[in-house]
Order: sequence, then C-alpha cells, then structure tokens
Amino acid sequence: MIYRIAESEDWLQCLRNRQFTSADLSLEGFIHCSEKQQILHTAAKYYAGKTDLVLLEIDDILMGANLRREDLTGRGEYYPHVYAPIPIAAIQRHFDFLMDGMGDFSLPAAL
Repeated sequence: MIYRIAESEDWLQCLRNRQFTSADLSLEGFIHCSEKQQILHTAAKYYAGKTDLVLLEIDDILMGANLRREDLTGRGEYYPHVYAPIPIAAIQRHFDFLMDGMGDFSLPAAL
C-alpha cells in the first residue's frame, strides 16, 4: 500500500469523477505519494497548518507501470510517484487526517 495526503476538495472530485487527480499531476506529471513510514514526515513538511485533509490508502499493485518509486532528491529515500490519475478502485480506504491540539499529525489508528 501507498498513501496520499489529499485536500478534501480533491477527494470529493475523485468521488464524482471516479479517479483521483491533483495539481501535482498537471504541474509535475505525477502524483506524489508516500510509503506508510513516510506519511508523518510528508505531513509535517508540506501540510503543516492545513486542515480539511484526507489520507488515502492506495493499492500499489493496482497501479501497475504507472507507479515508480524514485529518489528525486538524491538523498537515498525513495517515494512512490503515480504517473496517471488514480482509479477510485485502487483507493482501498480513506481517513480524515487531522492535526491534534499541538499542531501535529498522527496516523489513523486503523493503519
């Protein structure tokens, strides 16, 4: 499984269109995702202070050749990138992804 932190608006659009897309697909050619152990780092770095987020759990096997794990920073850490819209059938679960009172994110208990 791979994970995508998404704004609720993008999730609602996914439900209407039956596929997940985001601005990064248009701008960079792929959708940024995370491995489970990378979620909190990604959240702290890119989503600090943001509310109304959803965490999507995506079946990486269903992504096939559209999924590549790449180290684009040269630091030896590989992140999953999806080079196409993500079909809703590949999204196994979704969770509200909220900060606590201290402004920190935590993984949903069900993960």
